[in-house]
Amino acid sequence: MRDVKIWSEEFGAATDTPILLIMGSMSQGILWPEEFIERLVAGGRRVIRYDHRDTGMSDTVDFAARPYTWEDIKNDVYRVLDAHGLESAHLVGHSAGGLLAQFVAVQRPERVRSLTVIGSSPLGGHEGSVLMRALLGEPQPPGSLPEPAPEFVAFYRDLMAAPPPQDRATGIDGMVAEQRLLHGTGLPFDETAARELQERIYDRARDLAAATNHRLAAAAHPDFEPTGALPRIKAPTLVIEGSHEPVKPGHGAVIAELIPGAQLRIVAGMGHTLPPQVHEEVAAAVLAHTAGSRDSVRHGHSVNPRHDR
Repeated sequence: MRDVKIWSEEFGAATDTPILLIMGSMSQGILWPEEFIERLVAGGRRVIRYDHRDTGMSDTVDFAARPYTWEDIKNDVYRVLDAHGLESAHLVGHSAGGLLAQFVAVQRPERVRSLTVIGSSPLGGHEGSVLMRALLGEPQPPGSLPEPAPEFVAFYRDLMAAPPPQDRATGIDGMVAEQRLLHGTGLPFDETAARELQERIYDRARDLAAATNHRLAAAAHPDFEPTGALPRIKAPTLVIEGSHEPVKPGHGAVIAELIPGAQLRIVAGMGHTLPPQVHEEVAAAVLAHTAGSRDSVRHGHSVNPRHDR
């Protein structure tokens, strides 16, 4: 599957400390806001974001003919690092992107200068199973991760029962409604900005429906996540969770407890997205966490300051 082309974009100077941003399942890289990235660049960071396979401008895959698993999605992280000439970088992952970053930190520690996970679940915690049991109304076994918020469960139960949108306007309306849910209830929601973002996501996708292949990839290898691996992570780790997280509430504390020396930061009002109200705090936390860790001159290579792949 190495012939699957992955779109990426780079910001900042090639000589600055590199940060690779990894977005969550079925999500395009542009969900990392430019305003947030600009704060990182102003702090002396070289920032790379990318579209997962089957999202945005990356290649789409005929899953029936060429099935893949989340192992392949994880290996795309290495491919992006290699394409930008990086032996290692600071990894910042959101949601399932944080899970991928944890896996990379376990599997290839020499490639991870530091680890930041935002709104994520612990590697090996089987969060997908917790979600499915919640949606189906099944009881959770003892020791399971906390369930999503009730409003999240209700929203996705309705979504699963609804017919697919028949046109662009209806599709974008649904995407805005989903963003409102993920935003949470702790901060004002800017519907105009949300609609502009979702229109951009809709229009730049090669095939918007192809993102659902990520679900098929999970089903193809449900035991993708190693269990008991987090205590082996050596990279300095920062765990960020919103006080109004609707999807993975309390999961950040579990990650911080399992990774030696990890720090947990709760961002007041934040849900499962990165709205403008939290950019300053989250960017400052990332900049502080990535300052001075495994200097980029010793561990990175220079490439063009900004390019797409």
